[in-house]
Amino acid sequence: MNFLEGASPVRRAKATASTAAPSVLKLCCYSLVVFGAIFLQVTETVKHENFKICSQSGFCKRNRALADDATAAGSAWVSPYELEPASITMRNGKLKGTIWKTIDGQEERVELPLVFSFYEQGFVRLQIDEAKRLKGEIELRNGSKVRKERYHEAEKWALVPGLKLSTHAKHTTLEEAGVTRVHYGGITAFEAIIRHNPFEVRFLRDGEVHMVLNERNFLNMEHWRAKPEAKEDDVDNGEWDESFGGATDSKPRGPESVALDITFPGYAYVYGIPEHATSLALKETRGGEGNYNEPYRMYNADVFEYETDSPMTLYGSIPFMQAQRKGSTVGVLWLNAAETWVDVIKQKNNPLTFSTHDNSYKESTQTHWISESGILDLFVFLGPNASALYRDYGAITGYTTLPPMFSIAYHQCRWNYVSQDDVKTVDKKFDQFDIPYDVIWLDIEYTDEKKYFTWDPLTFSKPLDMVKGLDKRQRKLVAIIDPHIKKTDGYPVSSELTSRELAVKDKSSKIYDGWCWPGSSNWVDCFNPSTVSWWKEQFKFNKFVGSQRNVHIWNDMNEPSVFNGPETTMPKDNIFYDNWEHRDIHNLYGLTFHNATYSAVKERESQNEDKQLRPFVLTRSFFAGSQRTAAMWTGDNEAKWSHLQAAFPMLMAQGIAGMPFAGADVGGFFGNPSKELLTRWYQAGAFYPFFRAHAHIDAKRREPYLAGEPYVSIIREAVRLRYSLLPAWYSAFHRASWDGMPILRPMFVMFPDNEAGFSIDDQFFMGDTGLLVKPVVYEGAESVSIFLPDRQVYYDYKDFTIYKGESSNVEIKTPLERIPMLMRGGHVFVRRDRPRRSSGLMKYDPFTVVVSVGDEGVADGVLYLDDGETYAYKKGEFIHRSFIYNSAGNTLESRDLAPETANNRFVKNMKGVRIEKVILVGVKSGAVGKKGKVTVKSDGKTWDAKVTVEEGKDGKATVVVVRDPKVRYKFLALVITTSHN
Repeated sequence: MNFLEGASPVRRAKATASTAAPSVLKLCCYSLVVFGAIFLQVTETVKHENFKICSQSGFCKRNRALADDATAAGSAWVSPYELEPASITMRNGKLKGTIWKTIDGQEERVELPLVFSFYEQGFVRLQIDEAKRLKGEIELRNGSKVRKERYHEAEKWALVPGLKLSTHAKHTTLEEAGVTRVHYGGITAFEAIIRHNPFEVRFLRDGEVHMVLNERNFLNMEHWRAKPEAKEDDVDNGEWDESFGGATDSKPRGPESVALDITFPGYAYVYGIPEHATSLALKETRGGEGNYNEPYRMYNADVFEYETDSPMTLYGSIPFMQAQRKGSTVGVLWLNAAETWVDVIKQKNNPLTFSTHDNSYKESTQTHWISESGILDLFVFLGPNASALYRDYGAITGYTTLPPMFSIAYHQCRWNYVSQDDVKTVDKKFDQFDIPYDVIWLDIEYTDEKKYFTWDPLTFSKPLDMVKGLDKRQRKLVAIIDPHIKKTDGYPVSSELTSRELAVKDKSSKIYDGWCWPGSSNWVDCFNPSTVSWWKEQFKFNKFVGSQRNVHIWNDMNEPSVFNGPETTMPKDNIFYDNWEHRDIHNLYGLTFHNATYSAVKERESQNEDKQLRPFVLTRSFFAGSQRTAAMWTGDNEAKWSHLQAAFPMLMAQGIAGMPFAGADVGGFFGNPSKELLTRWYQAGAFYPFFRAHAHIDAKRREPYLAGEPYVSIIREAVRLRYSLLPAWYSAFHRASWDGMPILRPMFVMFPDNEAGFSIDDQFFMGDTGLLVKPVVYEGAESVSIFLPDRQVYYDYKDFTIYKGESSNVEIKTPLERIPMLMRGGHVFVRRDRPRRSSGLMKYDPFTVVVSVGDEGVADGVLYLDDGETYAYKKGEFIHRSFIYNSAGNTLESRDLAPETANNRFVKNMKGVRIEKVILVGVKSGAVGKKGKVTVKSDGKTWDAKVTVEEGKDGKATVVVVRDPKVRYKFLALVITTSHN
């Protein structure tokens, strides 16, 4: 298929214009004609015919059929997989053995090496390989030169080094019982019971089964065999030859899929496996009312104008699943970068049937994982709670990087700001309308004919002047750079990529040529260390002329997107570094690319870490481990209420899967939102960890200052709210960077004993602040119902109205200017209330401490601060303080959470910063004496500060405001004691 067929009108026009390369005069005229036609087009939706369903993906179809046969046969089904007891050995935390697969009707058996790794932290890794492929004792088809073994290097990219095996894990093999038991774990008692025949593994915590592998006998490793002679009655199930989208897959290693069923006994809810535009709690995939008929698919793809409420694949994938039941959490990481499908089924427990399940739980979840290639490789986490799960998962894949402060502020983008003058005008307009922003973005049109690391000589003739102008107000520029490199003469990046053999190759080992925005293109192969070294050179300031320290990078189209490729990506038999096939590493490609970009931006000016600024890189494609170097966004959404509704479940799924720095295009990428939708989207976006507005080139200009009143003022307030809460956001990012706790926290994470909240995905808690937020996401909504999960008191963020009621819903009026937002009692958070033009200009602004007093008369919270720019925090240059309020002594106290280093330059730089206000919400009436003063103690000195008191009336809380307590230097080392008379 020609790459222009089936593409959107814009893609057709853009590709035609870029490949024709007409003169400037002709280009101007041409553009007028083309884009005049474009605006007459009706918006298209996703073209399902361009993407496979399970029945069109041979390995998925085969494994689903096997599952159907096993289910229909029931106890009569005989699994062909048996663990040989005599092969089992265990040493230094590793249990090894051999699984034998019996081939139906043949005397031959297939040898499958097995390894269990038990780690000190308490999680377990299971790996099953295929001996014949591993030893290279197979024959490749079609004269291919690819690797013969199954792909086993996903860990190089997804995992972090340094994991320690447990020396305390002990095993016992009971041949008569046909099982091997392994006891492991530290404080919590974990156990793995490995059944030999048929092979099955049960994982127990404190004597109870929480996860079972191969309980349903869906384990399948398609072993190597030569292609048989074709017969007339043979049914083609895609083992050997498979075509889709005009391309035929050569499959040089033949069929090699891996599959396994994973059961969560007693767990009715599972979450994770992003990216899908669906509910947070995953739906069933085998039909039925409200369910899907297709499995969840993970095959990173450029899905144009994706639809919501679908298990269809999207741009990224993280094969991590969390299961939740009352008071308990477990999880699994399926470490496979090939195309993967996951079926989800809910099974009612039968109390009359013997089962591994605890029948006090009414429902279990059965899942079926299917990947096209690679070894069987998975991690099992037994919790017991969400914080332990996220900590352990982060210990394996790494925690999210601590981002620069500007990157969690507001970003302004569209495809495209057409010139440097356009950028300057937008920049000035934000100031004129008093709307803060930190970053302006450039899409592909800034380049010279889609050649990355260049600037259009007519429209961006002085890029350095532009970025320096932004820098004066401490603003940044983000420029897009994609992995496709325009194939053209006179372009050094292209000639170096090909001459040095750094590009992806096709199945015949020639440099792969495909089509993307520049037209004919080649793709960088960042699996190759030499490519990464070369890529870093391209970002040096003397190479990327016109860039400087405040320029950061956007990696788009890195699934990789190929307009004329099958499913808009590369053929699976393309060849990468070290002769691995594209089918093996597809879902890793985006990660390797943004990793290389992150390193390039970090190292572009200095190898001295003291002088390095923290990079910001945005990626569209991702995998487990991407959180270490990039933020993500949900791709090409639409200006529809349904896409606004889908965003929060998608972003919470990202947080669960360890990648919390996530956002969705505010306003919707495609189409033109109504002013109500745009306004509500800004109010929601103010609570996206990554807060960016973006729009398609066809969309009408919709910078927030263009909306007209009252919309401009309402949007301004939403953006300012984000800026005022930046200290709280940054503290949440800091915690995520060391223990993996999500930034947007679903109800089931915060209240794991309250099952009524397990399916709620339109409200969330923001970090540790106690802020419970439910932005309006429905058209014309005059009120929302907020679920209160516990007995604690809640206060309205604006007017301090009191709400209470365990497992109850409270109705809150939502005129357009209102964001439904409650403060849970028992929390303290810090904000900055002075509006500025950018976050960098707020660096030395005073703070406001907000205390939301709980029913018990106490509250606590945490603030983390550093310079927000460099890596100096790694040397102890930061402020990390706790707050504790206690009504018994009427005190608010702050303490250091980390020992102060001798040369903490950051503390010295902050010595002039002060607290300008302390707001105590929900204090007892009469807590402050008639004198209207409080006593402040700091650094051994004592003085009084004035207060105002607003007694609670008409259902509102009593609020005490301490103004200018005059605390400086160690500006949060204070004790405030209310006076009594």
